[in-house]
Amino acid sequence: MAEHVLVTGGAGFIGAHACKALKAAGYVPVAFDNLSTGWRDAVKFGPLHEGDLLDRASIDAAFATYRPVAVMHFAALSLVGESMRDPGKYWRENVTGAANLADAAVAAGCLNFVFSSTCATYGDQDGVLLDEETEQKPINAYGSSKLAIEQLLGDFEAAHGLRSVIFRYFNVAGSDPEAEVGEQHLPETHLIPLMLDAIAGKRDALTIYGTDYNTPDGTCIRDYVHVSDLVDAHVKGLEWLKSGRESRVFCLGSGDGFSVREVVDASRTVTNREVPMIEGARRPGDATALVSGSRRAVEELGWEPQRSDMATMIADAWRWHQSAPYER
Repeated sequence: MAEHVLVTGGAGFIGAHACKALKAAGYVPVAFDNLSTGWRDAVKFGPLHEGDLLDRASIDAAFATYRPVAVMHFAALSLVGESMRDPGKYWRENVTGAANLADAAVAAGCLNFVFSSTCATYGDQDGVLLDEETEQKPINAYGSSKLAIEQLLGDFEAAHGLRSVIFRYFNVAGSDPEAEVGEQHLPETHLIPLMLDAIAGKRDALTIYGTDYNTPDGTCIRDYVHVSDLVDAHVKGLEWLKSGRESRVFCLGSGDGFSVREVVDASRTVTNREVPMIEGARRPGDATALVSGSRRAVEELGWEPQRSDMATMIADAWRWHQSAPYER
Protein backbone atom coordinates (compact mmCIF):
# COMPACT_ATOMS: atom_id res chain seq x y z
CA MET A 1 0.00 0.00 0.00
CA ALA A 2 1.11 3.56 -0.71
CA GLU A 3 2.45 5.49 2.25
CA HIS A 4 0.59 8.53 3.55
CA VAL A 5 2.15 11.96 4.12
CA LEU A 6 0.37 14.55 6.26
CA VAL A 7 0.52 17.92 4.45
CA THR A 8 -0.50 20.80 6.69
CA GLY A 9 -1.85 23.68 4.66
CA GLY A 10 -2.55 21.21 1.87
CA ALA A 11 -5.44 23.30 0.55
CA GLY A 12 -3.20 26.35 0.07
CA PHE A 13 -1.05 27.48 -2.86
CA ILE A 14 2.17 25.65 -2.08
CA GLY A 15 0.54 22.83 -0.11
CA ALA A 16 -1.76 21.87 -2.99
CA HIS A 17 1.21 21.72 -5.36
CA ALA A 18 3.07 19.59 -2.81
CA CYS A 19 0.14 17.19 -2.72
CA LYS A 20 0.29 16.84 -6.51
CA ALA A 21 4.05 16.19 -6.39
CA LEU A 22 3.65 13.64 -3.61
CA LYS A 23 0.97 11.75 -5.54
CA ALA A 24 3.23 11.69 -8.61
CA ALA A 25 6.00 10.25 -6.38
CA GLY A 26 3.73 7.40 -5.25
CA TYR A 27 2.50 8.73 -1.90
CA VAL A 28 -1.01 9.46 -0.66
CA PRO A 29 -1.02 13.12 0.44
CA VAL A 30 -3.43 13.95 3.25
CA ALA A 31 -4.28 17.66 3.22
CA PHE A 32 -4.68 18.86 6.82
CA ASP A 33 -6.29 22.30 6.63
CA ASN A 34 -8.82 24.47 8.47
CA LEU A 35 -9.73 26.17 5.15
CA SER A 36 -9.33 29.65 6.65
CA THR A 37 -7.15 30.67 3.70
CA GLY A 38 -7.03 27.42 1.73
CA TRP A 39 -9.50 26.19 -0.86
CA ARG A 40 -11.52 22.99 -0.78
CA ASP A 41 -11.35 22.93 -4.60
CA ALA A 42 -7.55 22.72 -4.40
CA VAL A 43 -7.63 19.33 -2.66
CA LYS A 44 -7.52 17.00 -5.66
CA PHE A 45 -4.77 14.48 -5.02
CA GLY A 46 -5.71 12.80 -1.75
CA PRO A 47 -8.09 13.09 1.19
CA LEU A 48 -8.87 16.30 3.06
CA HIS A 49 -8.76 16.15 6.85
CA GLU A 50 -10.31 19.33 8.18
CA GLY A 51 -8.57 20.35 11.38
CA ASP A 52 -6.74 23.12 13.14
CA LEU A 53 -3.21 23.09 14.50
CA LEU A 54 -4.47 24.79 17.65
CA ASP A 55 -6.77 21.80 18.21
CA ARG A 56 -4.53 18.93 19.29
CA ALA A 57 -7.38 16.42 19.13
CA SER A 58 -7.90 17.08 15.41
CA ILE A 59 -4.18 16.53 14.76
CA ASP A 60 -4.17 13.28 16.76
CA ALA A 61 -7.22 12.12 14.80
CA ALA A 62 -5.38 12.67 11.50
CA PHE A 63 -2.37 10.66 12.68
CA ALA A 64 -4.62 7.86 14.00
CA THR A 65 -6.65 7.68 10.79
CA TYR A 66 -3.86 7.82 8.21
CA ARG A 67 -0.69 6.75 10.08
CA PRO A 68 1.56 8.96 7.92
CA VAL A 69 5.26 8.21 7.47
CA ALA A 70 6.09 11.91 7.45
CA VAL A 71 4.79 15.42 7.96
CA MET A 72 5.18 18.19 5.39
CA HIS A 73 4.40 21.42 7.25
CA PHE A 74 3.28 24.44 5.20
CA ALA A 75 0.38 25.81 7.28
CA ALA A 76 1.20 29.28 8.63
CA LEU A 77 0.16 32.89 8.69
CA SER A 78 2.55 34.78 6.43
CA LEU A 79 1.60 38.45 6.01
CA VAL A 80 4.54 40.51 7.24
CA GLY A 81 2.57 43.70 7.85
CA GLU A 82 -0.11 41.89 9.82
CA SER A 83 2.56 40.13 11.87
CA MET A 84 3.90 43.51 12.97
CA ARG A 85 0.45 44.77 13.96
CA ASP A 86 -0.58 41.57 15.73
CA PRO A 87 2.51 39.56 16.76
CA GLY A 88 0.57 37.51 19.30
CA LYS A 89 -1.56 36.06 16.52
CA TYR A 90 1.56 34.91 14.66
CA TRP A 91 3.25 33.39 17.69
CA ARG A 92 0.02 31.65 18.65
CA GLU A 93 -0.95 30.32 15.22
CA ASN A 94 2.52 29.56 13.87
CA VAL A 95 4.59 28.58 16.90
CA THR A 96 1.96 27.02 19.14
CA GLY A 97 0.49 25.26 16.12
CA ALA A 98 3.88 23.83 15.16
CA ALA A 99 4.52 22.70 18.75
CA ASN A 100 1.17 20.88 18.78
CA LEU A 101 2.00 19.26 15.45
CA ALA A 102 5.47 18.16 16.59
CA ASP A 103 4.05 16.76 19.84
CA ALA A 104 1.42 14.80 17.93
CA ALA A 105 3.98 13.49 15.43
CA VAL A 106 6.22 12.22 18.23
CA ALA A 107 3.27 10.62 20.02
CA ALA A 108 2.33 8.82 16.80
CA GLY A 109 5.91 7.70 16.13
CA CYS A 110 6.10 9.78 12.94
CA LEU A 111 9.65 11.11 13.13
CA ASN A 112 10.21 12.58 9.63
CA PHE A 113 9.36 16.30 9.43
CA VAL A 114 9.77 18.53 6.37
CA PHE A 115 9.33 22.19 7.28
CA SER A 116 8.59 25.11 4.99
CA SER A 117 10.49 27.98 6.60
CA THR A 118 11.43 31.33 5.08
CA CYS A 119 14.35 33.60 4.26
CA ALA A 120 12.52 36.18 6.40
CA THR A 121 14.44 34.57 9.28
CA TYR A 122 17.52 36.43 7.93
CA GLY A 123 15.96 39.85 8.31
CA ASP A 124 17.07 42.86 6.29
CA GLN A 125 20.52 41.80 5.00
CA ASP A 126 20.48 43.90 1.89
CA GLY A 127 22.62 42.88 -1.08
CA VAL A 128 24.04 39.73 0.56
CA LEU A 129 23.66 36.32 -1.09
CA LEU A 130 21.84 34.46 1.66
CA ASP A 131 22.71 30.83 2.35
CA GLU A 132 22.42 28.29 5.13
CA GLU A 133 25.31 29.81 7.11
CA THR A 134 24.06 33.41 7.03
CA GLU A 135 23.21 34.79 10.46
CA GLN A 136 19.50 34.76 11.23
CA LYS A 137 18.15 38.01 12.65
CA PRO A 138 14.48 38.49 11.72
CA ILE A 139 12.94 41.97 11.83
CA ASN A 140 9.25 41.05 11.95
CA ALA A 141 7.04 38.67 13.89
CA TYR A 142 6.49 36.43 10.87
CA GLY A 143 10.23 35.78 10.49
CA SER A 144 10.64 35.45 14.25
CA SER A 145 7.88 32.85 14.44
CA LYS A 146 9.46 30.77 11.69
CA LEU A 147 12.88 30.95 13.33
CA ALA A 148 11.30 29.82 16.60
CA ILE A 149 9.87 26.77 14.82
CA GLU A 150 13.29 25.91 13.40
CA GLN A 151 14.69 26.05 16.93
CA LEU A 152 11.75 24.04 18.25
CA LEU A 153 12.51 21.28 15.75
CA GLY A 154 16.11 21.13 17.01
CA ASP A 155 14.85 20.67 20.55
CA PHE A 156 12.42 17.94 19.48
CA GLU A 157 15.21 16.08 17.73
CA ALA A 158 17.41 16.22 20.82
CA ALA A 159 14.60 15.02 23.07
CA HIS A 160 12.58 12.70 20.83
CA GLY A 161 14.56 11.89 17.67
CA LEU A 162 12.27 13.95 15.40
CA ARG A 163 14.48 14.57 12.35
CA SER A 164 13.75 17.45 10.03
CA VAL A 165 14.60 18.99 6.69
CA ILE A 166 14.08 22.75 6.71
CA PHE A 167 13.69 24.82 3.53
CA ARG A 168 14.21 28.59 3.46
CA TYR A 169 13.15 30.62 0.43
CA PHE A 170 11.71 33.95 -0.67
CA ASN A 171 9.03 34.43 -3.33
CA VAL A 172 7.20 31.45 -4.80
CA ALA A 173 5.67 32.00 -8.21
CA GLY A 174 4.08 30.23 -11.14
CA SER A 175 1.43 27.53 -11.04
CA ASP A 176 1.06 23.88 -11.91
CA PRO A 177 1.80 23.64 -15.68
CA GLU A 178 -1.38 21.60 -16.16
CA ALA A 179 -3.39 24.33 -14.35
CA GLU A 180 -5.00 21.82 -12.00
CA VAL A 181 -4.09 24.01 -9.02
CA GLY A 182 -2.79 27.56 -8.79
CA GLU A 183 -2.16 30.67 -6.76
CA GLN A 184 -5.16 32.49 -5.32
CA HIS A 185 -5.13 34.48 -2.08
CA LEU A 186 -7.67 36.64 -0.27
CA PRO A 187 -6.39 39.29 -0.01
CA GLU A 188 -3.80 39.06 -2.77
CA THR A 189 -0.38 40.47 -1.84
CA HIS A 190 2.07 38.82 -4.27
CA LEU A 191 3.56 40.72 -7.20
CA ILE A 192 2.91 38.31 -10.06
CA PRO A 193 -0.78 37.57 -9.36
CA LEU A 194 -1.37 41.28 -8.65
CA MET A 195 0.23 42.08 -12.00
CA LEU A 196 -1.84 39.47 -13.83
CA ASP A 197 -5.01 40.75 -12.16
CA ALA A 198 -4.17 44.23 -13.51
CA ILE A 199 -3.59 42.82 -17.00
CA ALA A 200 -6.92 40.98 -16.85
CA GLY A 201 -8.80 44.03 -15.60
CA LYS A 202 -9.56 42.53 -12.19
CA ARG A 203 -7.89 45.55 -10.57
CA ASP A 204 -7.23 49.04 -11.90
CA ALA A 205 -3.44 48.95 -11.85
CA LEU A 206 -0.31 47.43 -10.35
CA THR A 207 1.42 49.71 -7.86
CA ILE A 208 5.23 49.75 -7.96
CA TYR A 209 6.45 50.74 -4.52
CA GLY A 210 9.64 52.72 -5.05
CA THR A 211 11.49 53.55 -8.26
CA ASP A 212 14.62 55.16 -6.80
CA TYR A 213 16.46 52.12 -5.45
CA ASN A 214 20.16 51.67 -6.20
CA THR A 215 19.51 49.05 -8.88
CA PRO A 216 19.89 49.21 -12.67
CA ASP A 217 16.25 50.19 -13.19
CA GLY A 218 15.47 51.78 -9.83
CA THR A 219 13.13 49.07 -8.55
CA CYS A 220 13.94 46.57 -5.84
CA ILE A 221 15.18 43.06 -6.58
CA ARG A 222 13.75 39.85 -5.20
CA ASP A 223 14.35 36.13 -5.56
CA TYR A 224 11.74 33.88 -7.17
CA VAL A 225 11.38 30.11 -7.44
CA HIS A 226 8.72 28.21 -9.36
CA VAL A 227 6.24 26.46 -7.10
CA SER A 228 6.67 23.15 -8.96
CA ASP A 229 10.45 23.28 -8.47
CA LEU A 230 9.94 24.21 -4.84
CA VAL A 231 7.71 21.25 -4.03
CA ASP A 232 10.01 18.92 -5.92
CA ALA A 233 12.70 19.95 -3.44
CA HIS A 234 10.33 19.15 -0.58
CA VAL A 235 9.74 15.65 -1.95
CA LYS A 236 13.51 15.21 -2.18
CA GLY A 237 13.73 16.40 1.42
CA LEU A 238 11.26 13.71 2.41
CA GLU A 239 13.31 11.06 0.64
CA TRP A 240 16.42 12.43 2.38
CA LEU A 241 14.85 11.75 5.77
CA LYS A 242 13.39 8.37 4.82
CA SER A 243 16.85 7.23 3.76
CA GLY A 244 18.02 7.84 7.34
CA ARG A 245 20.10 10.94 6.78
CA GLU A 246 20.64 13.65 9.36
CA SER A 247 18.54 16.78 9.79
CA ARG A 248 19.53 19.48 7.32
CA VAL A 249 18.71 23.05 6.25
CA PHE A 250 18.49 24.01 2.58
CA CYS A 251 17.99 27.40 0.93
CA LEU A 252 16.12 27.51 -2.36
CA GLY A 253 16.63 30.46 -4.70
CA SER A 254 17.86 31.69 -8.04
CA GLY A 255 21.06 33.31 -6.77
CA ASP A 256 20.33 36.33 -8.98
CA GLY A 257 16.89 37.79 -8.42
CA PHE A 258 14.63 39.93 -10.59
CA SER A 259 13.69 43.59 -10.31
CA VAL A 260 10.03 44.62 -10.33
CA ARG A 261 10.42 46.15 -13.77
CA GLU A 262 12.06 42.97 -15.08
CA VAL A 263 9.04 41.01 -13.90
CA VAL A 264 6.70 43.47 -15.62
CA ASP A 265 8.75 43.39 -18.84
CA ALA A 266 8.67 39.58 -18.86
CA SER A 267 4.89 39.64 -18.47
CA ARG A 268 4.53 41.84 -21.57
CA THR A 269 6.48 39.29 -23.60
CA VAL A 270 4.49 36.34 -22.26
CA THR A 271 0.97 37.80 -22.34
CA ASN A 272 1.32 40.32 -25.20
CA ARG A 273 -0.51 42.81 -22.99
CA GLU A 274 0.47 46.02 -21.30
CA VAL A 275 0.48 46.23 -17.50
CA PRO A 276 -1.46 49.20 -16.07
CA MET A 277 0.93 50.64 -13.48
CA ILE A 278 1.09 53.30 -10.81
CA GLU A 279 4.41 54.39 -9.35
CA GLY A 280 4.18 54.77 -5.59
CA ALA A 281 6.53 55.65 -2.76
CA ARG A 282 8.81 53.13 -1.08
CA ARG A 283 7.25 51.06 1.67
CA PRO A 284 8.91 51.26 5.08
CA GLY A 285 11.33 48.39 5.62
CA ASP A 286 11.65 47.31 1.99
CA ALA A 287 15.24 46.36 1.16
CA THR A 288 16.96 47.02 -2.14
CA ALA A 289 17.93 43.43 -2.98
CA LEU A 290 17.14 40.16 -1.23
CA VAL A 291 18.46 37.04 -2.93
CA SER A 292 19.07 33.46 -1.81
CA GLY A 293 21.37 30.80 -3.21
CA SER A 294 20.71 27.06 -3.47
CA ARG A 295 24.14 25.47 -3.95
CA ARG A 296 23.67 23.04 -1.06
CA ALA A 297 20.30 21.84 -2.38
CA VAL A 298 21.79 21.28 -5.82
CA GLU A 299 24.88 19.48 -4.56
CA GLU A 300 23.38 17.43 -1.74
CA LEU A 301 19.71 16.92 -2.65
CA GLY A 302 20.30 16.71 -6.37
CA TRP A 303 17.71 19.46 -6.85
CA GLU A 304 17.55 20.72 -10.44
CA PRO A 305 14.97 23.48 -10.91
CA GLN A 306 13.29 23.12 -14.29
CA ARG A 307 10.80 26.00 -14.45
CA SER A 308 12.28 28.85 -12.38
CA ASP A 309 13.06 31.25 -15.24
CA MET A 310 10.79 34.28 -15.11
CA ALA A 311 9.09 33.73 -18.47
CA THR A 312 8.01 30.22 -17.53
CA MET A 313 6.82 31.27 -14.08
CA ILE A 314 4.65 34.02 -15.57
CA ALA A 315 3.35 31.81 -18.39
CA ASP A 316 2.28 29.10 -15.95
CA ALA A 317 0.68 31.64 -13.61
CA TRP A 318 -1.13 33.33 -16.52
CA ARG A 319 -2.53 29.98 -17.69
CA TRP A 320 -3.97 29.42 -14.22
CA HIS A 321 -5.34 32.97 -13.96
CA GLN A 322 -7.26 32.47 -17.19
CA SER A 323 -8.94 29.34 -15.83
CA ALA A 324 -11.86 29.23 -13.40
CA PRO A 325 -10.77 30.43 -9.94
CA TYR A 326 -11.42 28.57 -6.73
CA GLU A 327 -14.74 29.18 -5.02
CA ARG A 328 -15.60 29.02 -1.35
